[in-house]
Amino acid sequence: MGARIAVVIALTTFFSYLHMLRTLRGEALTQLEQHVSERGQREQAIFLLAEDNHVVLKRALEERIRALGPEDLGPRFDRLFVRLPDGSLRSRPEGFDGTKMTGVFVPRGVKVDEDMRRRLLASYDVLNQYGPAFHVRFADTFVTLPEGPIVIYWPERPTWVHDAEPGFMVTQQVYFSTSLPENNPGRHTKWSEVYTDEVSGKSMSTSTTPLDLDGRHAASISQDVMMEELMARTISDHLPGAYNVLFRDDGTLIIEPDMQLNGSSSPPGAAGRQEHLRRIIERVQTRPPQETVLELPAYEEYLAVARLQGPGWNLVTVLPERVVSQPALLAARYVLLLGMLSLVLELVIMAWVLKRQITRPLLVFTQATDRIASGDFHVELDTSRNDELGQLARSFRSMADEVQRREQALREANESLEQRVEERTRELKDVHRQLVQSARRAGMAEIATNVLHNVGNVLNSVYTSAQLAKERMAAMRLEHVGRVAGMLQEHQEDLGAFLSQDERGRNVLPFLGKLGNNLLEERKAITTLLDDVGRYTEHIGDIVKVQQNYARTPRLQEPVLLEGLVEDALRINSAGLTRHQVKVVRQLTELPPVLTDKHKTLMILVNLVSNAKYAMDGVPPAERILTLKLERTSSGLVRIQVHDNGMGIAPELLTRIFQYGFTTREEGHGFGLHSSALAAQELGGALTVHSDGPGHGASFTLELPYVAAQQVA
Repeated sequence: MGARIAVVIALTTFFSYLHMLRTLRGEALTQLEQHVSERGQREQAIFLLAEDNHVVLKRALEERIRALGPEDLGPRFDRLFVRLPDGSLRSRPEGFDGTKMTGVFVPRGVKVDEDMRRRLLASYDVLNQYGPAFHVRFADTFVTLPEGPIVIYWPERPTWVHDAEPGFMVTQQVYFSTSLPENNPGRHTKWSEVYTDEVSGKSMSTSTTPLDLDGRHAASISQDVMMEELMARTISDHLPGAYNVLFRDDGTLIIEPDMQLNGSSSPPGAAGRQEHLRRIIERVQTRPPQETVLELPAYEEYLAVARLQGPGWNLVTVLPERVVSQPALLAARYVLLLGMLSLVLELVIMAWVLKRQITRPLLVFTQATDRIASGDFHVELDTSRNDELGQLARSFRSMADEVQRREQALREANESLEQRVEERTRELKDVHRQLVQSARRAGMAEIATNVLHNVGNVLNSVYTSAQLAKERMAAMRLEHVGRVAGMLQEHQEDLGAFLSQDERGRNVLPFLGKLGNNLLEERKAITTLLDDVGRYTEHIGDIVKVQQNYARTPRLQEPVLLEGLVEDALRINSAGLTRHQVKVVRQLTELPPVLTDKHKTLMILVNLVSNAKYAMDGVPPAERILTLKLERTSSGLVRIQVHDNGMGIAPELLTRIFQYGFTTREEGHGFGLHSSALAAQELGGALTVHSDGPGHGASFTLELPYVAAQQVA
């Protein structure tokens, strides 16, 4: 047993070491990747900020060049700048403070014309305005003209423009060539390689953005990133045990950490360090584009890569394998040592427990188990012990008592089982009867709701038609008839002369003729409105009959002209459509009679037309258009589409629009579309909706089976 436990401890130590090594490696690589990603974001921020600054400077410089007038190019230019005896033109030494002001340097032999004066003054003004703000992150900001002059704001080098040699040409510097049209046809911001400024002696990399005016290169805007600060951060800021390398895509080293490689697994000497760096660069250059964490097996190292946007440099953090494996190996040693000590102690304890405390009590438990198995539940165990075996003895005794009790309860339960089953069956029958009654009452309530809603729609039309008839009756000016009769009665003795000679009398007969025609037209209009009232009233009866059919299984189907049914739905809603000034567009295809339930279909169409009318309340009256389309589909269906250009339906409401009680109108009840959808299912069809969103209208489509009446006959 000791040997087996020793093997277990050894295997446990080995697998613990592998687990810890894998865990530590995963955590280290995740930390390495996160560190390099965050470090890359921080380092490239200065480069991206420079490009953003150039956008502002370029726009400001162009505006300033175009804004300067001839009056600004004379005395002000001479007041700021002076031609020195060495032939160069510089900022006047008297009163010039380079820590707060922008300096100007024009090399010897460069001719300063009016155009150059304008560009120099514009650059001077722009750098005075923006240079102090950009100095928070950048040491300097300057503008170079293609002819050789430079305008610079560099507080740390306040005498730069006076220290430069008279014949110094900034256009020969490395950074300026990146702004030439032949090297930068796209006229974008570009970063130079690392170089040393001849005047200040500083190592730097410069971002340059060309400015073209009227098709020619007018100026170049630049800012420097000092390599001393970047080098210090790259060498000193790294993970414990790791080091950083910075190089360009072509393999040129920007920061070469010779001292950092001394502690790595690279061969000693300069040649070994250079070979090590070469292998790191080659591994990064051959990596897949999306892979950021790499392995370098030859040197037992991990590489994490971050590409700096802007200059396109590669920042690589190198983590040796030993940094990860040493903590895991140390932890495995502690696990092995503790395991061996635990093994010895466990063997001693186990021998004593087996000999004194376990063998005899287990024999007693075995005998008690045999007695319970034979049906004798009266067992005697030593329950006075306070250890685990004493607890087991008490639990065993309790188990025996519980088994005996449950056996007795099971016997009694079997005797009363049949009686309980009969009682439960009666309860289930009562519950089933109550559920059937509740379902029947719910169905009756839904039918009543549908009746009230549909009858309410038609009653609105009845009320509207009655009101229109009442308004027309009130608008009839019958009092004029009494006035004409009064005039005729006054002149009844000389009626002929009155009608032929009097000015008022000559208008009586034409007035009576027009009055008669007007009364005939009003009678016709009122008769039409009363006919609508009668038809609407008849439709109320049809709705009631339809709803009564919901409660009965048989359905009434008859030949129906769907085109006429659409017209009936429009006539039922005609009063409301006229009142809302809705223009109706019909696109109705003539179809033979279709066998369907006329009243259910009419009820659906009336609801759809009524809802479309209210949906266009927010549209100007001149733009309210209701389109009804009737056609036969290739899949054997008849499609009736009701489209409005009203308020539309939000996408999240399209799935709820047919739910019972759901409505988008304050005065609505949410019954119409729900009952219409159910009616469409009863007819064997479907009712669907489509909307492109709020303010884009909605289209409701009713599809019914196309069953020609002749085919059924």
